[in-house]
Amino acid sequence: MYQAFYGLRANPFSLAPDPAFLYLGRQHRHALTLLEYAFEQGSGFALISGEIGSGKTTVIQYLLKQVERRLRVGVITNTHPNLGPLLPWVMRCLGIPIEGASASEHYETFARHLMREWEAGRRCVLIIDEAQNLSTEALEELRVLSNLNAGPSLLLQTILVGQPELRETLRTAGMRQFAQRIAIDYHISALQREDTHAYVQHRLQVAGGRTDLLGPDAIELVHARTGGVPRLINQVCDTALVYGFADQRPQIDAELIGQVLRDRGQGGVLPFLSAETRGELSSASI
Repeated sequence: MYQAFYGLRANPFSLAPDPAFLYLGRQHRHALTLLEYAFEQGSGFALISGEIGSGKTTVIQYLLKQVERRLRVGVITNTHPNLGPLLPWVMRCLGIPIEGASASEHYETFARHLMREWEAGRRCVLIIDEAQNLSTEALEELRVLSNLNAGPSLLLQTILVGQPELRETLRTAGMRQFAQRIAIDYHISALQREDTHAYVQHRLQVAGGRTDLLGPDAIELVHARTGGVPRLINQVCDTALVYGFADQRPQIDAELIGQVLRDRGQGGVLPFLSAETRGELSSASI
């Protein structure tokens, strides 16, 4: 709707995890570098966590664009506590035909496939998004699958991506053996003030627009009321561009952002920080 009016080639604040729009601030750059290192080293388990909307999935999508041919990558995204045995899901996402009916037959097929890939100079990598939904039984099954090896080389590498609840699960006494196998561990926090400015400008630039389309004061208010959470930033900025188009405004200012926040937060559905909370956090986050 507003793209032509503002000279944009695409929606700069879409909620879809588009790797083309990934802003590589310090935290996301560190997460990406650690994952690239994990791929290079063949580390058994890697863990990337972050709050809802922090950009974890976008980092993974960006990483998948860089995957080398020597890697066979499978991604599981539809996790839930009642998933049942995990191995059939792992096999399907890696393109392994499920032969036989018993769990032992599935395991033998899976092990043979991983060994053939290793002998051909390829390594299998499993990425599980929303991994906080996995049960402790499923996590234990993953630990057992990670025992497959060819001498010192692990045949399966696993990357867990999830919300902070996953960390709480892995800290329990029953998960001690699993936790000790996590070689790469990183948590993505919300954006700091300067990163929010750079994030908004980066997305506008990638979309072909003016980097000053949202004024500095507007971005200040966006950061203060979203806490620097990328998904919430996108929601506020996207709506602000719709409002700006409706009013035929050439630039989005703090007044218009305030109107968006009042309208979007009126029903209490979105977790925007209140003005009172914003004041309490101003010294730390603004």
